[in-house]
Amino acid sequence: MPSAAAEPLTPERILEATEEVLRRFGPTKATVVDVARALGVSHGSVYRHFPSKAALREAVTDRWLAKSVVMLEGIASAPGEPAPSKLESWLEALFEAKRHKAGDDPELFATYTVLLGENSGVVDTHLTELIDQLTRIIAEGVAAGTLAAPDVPAAARAVFDATGRFHDPQYVAEWLSPTITAEFEAVVGLVIRGLRA
Repeated sequence: MPSAAAEPLTPERILEATEEVLRRFGPTKATVVDVARALGVSHGSVYRHFPSKAALREAVTDRWLAKSVVMLEGIASAPGEPAPSKLESWLEALFEAKRHKAGDDPELFATYTVLLGENSGVVDTHLTELIDQLTRIIAEGVAAGTLAAPDVPAAARAVFDATGRFHDPQYVAEWLSPTITAEFEAVVGLVIRGLRA
């Protein structure tokens, strides 16, 4: 079996190793040298792909957030589903994705919460992508006559803000509550009833 160093060094391999290093050491102690050591390469090799520790941390944050965007895009662009159902599915998928990330790998989730605070540009782009998806779903409903919103982008932002407790990492402790699913369903039901034409 070839050694880790014998495999081609790609940005994706570096990002995977960075996740492992972050999980092991946390965001304050993890270094580029630790990532290079995990890959069996020099830290200069890592810097050829990512010019700084900040760039590497930004890329790993972007990669983590992009997974949610891709999954949610599948729901937002699915043909044939009525917009109210699509909106409910999208909000549920966002909540479940965040909740699973927090529950399945709490160390890495805590690390990403720190990284999100460092990478406001990456986070802003992520939030814009999510709100754009919501905007498209609501616009689809308005066009079909199943939803009503005089200002679709404002409605999308309001939906995102109204459901923040179920996707903003600052509320992670609340996601373990035994009543959280019922609370989520109540808020989403209220939001969708408020948007119905």
